[in-house]
Amino acid sequence: MFPADPHCPCSKELQVLSMDNTGYCNDSFNSIRSSTSDEDMVEIAGSTLDFSNTEDVPPLDRDYGSGDNPGMEEVNGVPKLMDLLDEPVPGVGTYEDFNTIDWVREKSKDRDRHREITSKSKESTWALVNSVCDAFSGWLLMLLIGLMSGALAGGIDISAHWMTDLKEGVCLNGFWFNHEHCCWTSNETTFQERDKCPQWKSWAELIIGTTEGPFAYIMNYLMYVCWALLFSFLAVTLVRAFAPYACGSGIPEIKTILSGFIIRGYLGKWTLVIKTITLVLAVSSGLSLGKEGPLVHVACCCGNILCHLFTKYRKNEAKRREVLSAAAAVGVSVAFGAPIGGVLFSLEEVSYYFPLKTLWRSFFAALVAAFTLRSINPFGNSRLVLFYVEFHTPWHLLELVPFILLGIFGGIWGAFFIRANIAWCRRRKTTWLGHYPVLEVLVVTAVTAVVAFPNSYTRTSTSELISELFNDCGLLDSSKLCNYDNANVTKSSNELPDRPAGNDVYTAMWQLSLALVFKMLITVVTFGMKVPSGLFIPSMAVGAIAGRLLGIGMEQLAYYHHDWAIFRGWCSPGADCITPGLYAMVGAAACLGGVTRMTVSLVVIMFELTGGLEYIVPLMAAAMTSKWVADAIGREGIYEAHIRLNGYPFLEAKEEFSHKTLAMDVMRPRRSDPPLSVLTQDGMTVEDVETMITDTTYSGFPVVVSHESQRLVGFVLRRDLTISIDNARQRQDGIVSTSRVFFTEYTPPQPPNSPPPLKLRGIMDLSPFTVTDHTAMDIVVDIFRKLGLRQCLITHNGRLLGIITKKDILKHVAQIANRDPDSILFN
Repeated sequence: MFPADPHCPCSKELQVLSMDNTGYCNDSFNSIRSSTSDEDMVEIAGSTLDFSNTEDVPPLDRDYGSGDNPGMEEVNGVPKLMDLLDEPVPGVGTYEDFNTIDWVREKSKDRDRHREITSKSKESTWALVNSVCDAFSGWLLMLLIGLMSGALAGGIDISAHWMTDLKEGVCLNGFWFNHEHCCWTSNETTFQERDKCPQWKSWAELIIGTTEGPFAYIMNYLMYVCWALLFSFLAVTLVRAFAPYACGSGIPEIKTILSGFIIRGYLGKWTLVIKTITLVLAVSSGLSLGKEGPLVHVACCCGNILCHLFTKYRKNEAKRREVLSAAAAVGVSVAFGAPIGGVLFSLEEVSYYFPLKTLWRSFFAALVAAFTLRSINPFGNSRLVLFYVEFHTPWHLLELVPFILLGIFGGIWGAFFIRANIAWCRRRKTTWLGHYPVLEVLVVTAVTAVVAFPNSYTRTSTSELISELFNDCGLLDSSKLCNYDNANVTKSSNELPDRPAGNDVYTAMWQLSLALVFKMLITVVTFGMKVPSGLFIPSMAVGAIAGRLLGIGMEQLAYYHHDWAIFRGWCSPGADCITPGLYAMVGAAACLGGVTRMTVSLVVIMFELTGGLEYIVPLMAAAMTSKWVADAIGREGIYEAHIRLNGYPFLEAKEEFSHKTLAMDVMRPRRSDPPLSVLTQDGMTVEDVETMITDTTYSGFPVVVSHESQRLVGFVLRRDLTISIDNARQRQDGIVSTSRVFFTEYTPPQPPNSPPPLKLRGIMDLSPFTVTDHTAMDIVVDIFRKLGLRQCLITHNGRLLGIITKKDILKHVAQIANRDPDSILFN
């Protein structure tokens, strides 16, 4: 018998330090690898992004000759097994649902594929063409994702605008026209009453024939509530019936998927179709939610589906996650018309692994998506940006004080919102409320519609509200926010001086104050319901209202007290000093930053969103202040909080591990636990292996020389083991329960009349990551974060002691933070 050397030829310790090593050692005489084992990979709609991929394939045995026994070869009378994994076995190398991928194996698998294509490209012209196509496929995929996402986003924008207006009336020229488009062609529309035209009829006018009086108001009120209830009912029913994964924002799950977790179906075809339809319905219902977060989910669905057109992305989870990182950037690009901000959002907030080539491709895909959206022109203003502003007054240094105050407000609001929303979502998960999602959606919709209709600032769509709050008042503006005393203003003046507020301005301030309280409360219970719901627009609305109120207050203060020291020298009488719309813009950035904890990407998104490039410094000041204040109250952003609430195995890269514990304190088995379940390299039968698989729920098993020595040979995954045994029973004659299983390179002679043995060395990881039992846990945590490991084996003087999995790390971190370690639900 020739026992395999338990020490892999390449150093295990060096592999921990190097991302480039394959993670799988081949013997020195073997340089040939078999083809990928991912031929028949099941579609993973929630595919996850991989750092690295290694091909889990065996070294080819030496060709010693052939024998007559199927699956066996003889060398000098010694039977040598055919390794069944010399040919691809369907399913080997794939992953089960709610499991974490092996980044190292996936990365190495892609490197091997690339080496093979490169080497073959020198042999023939056809191979060279294939190599060029392989290199170009990534850019083609980005082009397709940008086109598809941009087209879907344009359709969603147009449909949502039309259905939102449908709650108030209908166009007689064509029911498919929204209010604005309906009045474009009318010759009877005046500039002051540009929203009124004979072609557009309110529901009261259509049903009872009048637009004035209490009956008309009640009729419009009832129709508004009925349409809202209908839209929300359709949305939640479609989600429950066809695609449960289409609810919510999707960003927490996408972050988890990109970190290496698998949620099958989350990025599938049905999820894409239902999320696109129900997103329009949910936004149109008037609920306090936005479409920006769900558009990231929609773009990632497009990316995952289109990956199946290209073999290297279909068969490799790591490569697919690079595509999904770019797709996340595309989602923000089409949501806000902010391609650069989308790339930075993916880099800062969503992605787990973001190499430089992904940065370039994300930029290209976001550019294509933005161009596609601009071609569709869903806003009808020939602009890509959602809230275009054109402020005429530069900001003054002293205005940084109110900007920082808005940042403080945004941070406090963000921390309050996260705690309140998580508490409500936890109640939803643990009480009867979670059993009636349709009823919850209908009740929240009814309350929202009933309370929102009397107030013109809550009745309108949130995007239109923000646009009005960002607006800089001109002489011809008909908004109540712009009803100033213009007695001393000449009509030829391009820049309006600060003026005393009229009665309508004070009325508008009261209405905005009520709208602020309403938005703050209703958004807490809306986010997380079983309909598509984004958080960007509601958070920006809260900040924009607060900012506009503060801006009007500062404007009136400067007008009536221009002789104060803080205004003297830069705000003389008759000057245009304060721009309330700028305060609204800064407040929106502050609140969004307080909720999401974004910084760089937030500032870029805001100036791309509004076109206000010269106001970067106020935006930076507010964003940083809101993050500092919110972090002082609670470290988690809204997406990280929802990841923890749902128990996803996400190892946050931003958290610092500062406790002094060792690997032996965290590893399993503990002292009171039964011994570690291991496989021996040559001493077990098929029945023994199947019994161990049946009696345990572990995702993999270490392979040792013997139970006595406990010297480590490798590691084999449960799924690969099960599939390989089932495949061997079908393909290799004579494999029965008493057949011996070998993980060694050579197979010793078998007794006469014994069943043929089963060689499974090809599915074994010959170089599993190992650390010693005295390794500090902060180093172990860093290894798991940076290499994306699933598990790490613990040794002492070369003998196997235990194992640490990603779930063990997360439970340990939760215990240190005084959280329930059993809240980590998945392996």
